[in-house]
Amino acid sequence: MSLKTGASILGWCNENMDLYWYALYTRSRYEKKVDLFLRQKGIEVYLPLRKVLRQWSDRKKWIEEPLFRCYVFVHVNEKDRIRALETDGVVRMVGFQGKPAVVRDEEIENIRRILKEIPCVESCPILNVGEWVKVIRGPLMGLVGRLEEIRGGHRFVIAIDSIGQALRFNVEAGDVAPVSSLERTF
Repeated sequence: MSLKTGASILGWCNENMDLYWYALYTRSRYEKKVDLFLRQKGIEVYLPLRKVLRQWSDRKKWIEEPLFRCYVFVHVNEKDRIRALETDGVVRMVGFQGKPAVVRDEEIENIRRILKEIPCVESCPILNVGEWVKVIRGPLMGLVGRLEEIRGGHRFVIAIDSIGQALRFNVEAGDVAPVSSLERTF
């Protein structure tokens, strides 16, 4: 039995130093710099960019901004994963229960395919029925309520509890975000 095979059986070595996709959480508005720094280190990185029309007082301009704020993806083995974490602007590796979360190849490919066909796509958090949400855009901005129902497409119905009653109204999916328990005060 070779050392590589034996080590793999014992679980303390990543056989063949396989490459996996990981998500790195970056400093705010530092995604493009982190992308550059990682490329300079020779690390394969993917920063999904979307096209957005920005308006200033004197002009409008199409710009490219990160699809997922504060996130870049790296395709690395164990050794390069540590090097990626040591990059200026990287805050941490996204993970669950203390372990780095592997992003499936299919998910990266899906992002690439979507951006190729629809460059103006917008990301939004995954929300679940019963979850507390906050309206983040529009005339009802700041309103906190419970997500009651998800209707077809990207329309939501939100219940706002008061005096034992509820108010129901539709809100666009991109106009709400999950909130913490500290934000549930009315």
